Amino acid sequence: MSTGTIIGVIVVVLVVAAAAVLLRYFLQRKRLQEKFGPEYERTVAQSDNRMAAERALVEREREHSRLELRPLAPGTRDTYARNWTRIQEQFVDAPDGAVAQADRLVTDLMAERGYPTEGYESQASLLSVEHARTLDNYREAHTISERHDRGEASTEDLRTAMVHYRTLFEDLLANGADRDGDRRDRAEGAR
Repeated sequence: MSTGTIIGVIVVVLVVAAAAVLLRYFLQRKRLQEKFGPEYERTVAQSDNRMAAERALVEREREHSRLELRPLAPGTRDTYARNWTRIQEQFVDAPDGAVAQADRLVTDLMAERGYPTEGYESQASLLSVEHARTLDNYREAHTISERHDRGEASTEDLRTAMVHYRTLFEDLLANGADRDGDRRDRAEGAR
């Protein structure tokens, strides 16, 4: 082969390799945007650059994959649902207590499912992998709860917090049954 042919082949190989790397990068970006939704945009906005934010999201996925998430037994799901209904009913007479109980119930449900419950930011980070669409609700409820602790939240704010807690609660409750059942079905189908 002539030197010109060898150089031409090398150039073509380098161009194809570069195109493959770019394609992989853009496909990963699209996957992260679809998976994390509004959390993707939030993470990018808080970061110095998009690539660093995307690496952080991929790291969240890695950490999340190490969790031993558990499905909820139907009886356990029913108990959580009844407890939520009881807390909502208490809101009329004692909004402060109901919001505190809602926060505790959501935290208990996270623990029951296998999520760590220490450290709010760590919690939110790991929840974002499967609950990105409802995570903003949790963040808002948490912010209102903190404002309430400082005496800065109205009853209407507390009502809003309850609505936000309920959104994540329902997502955790439903996700605990549906996703894990799907996982078992896939595992059994692979045998």
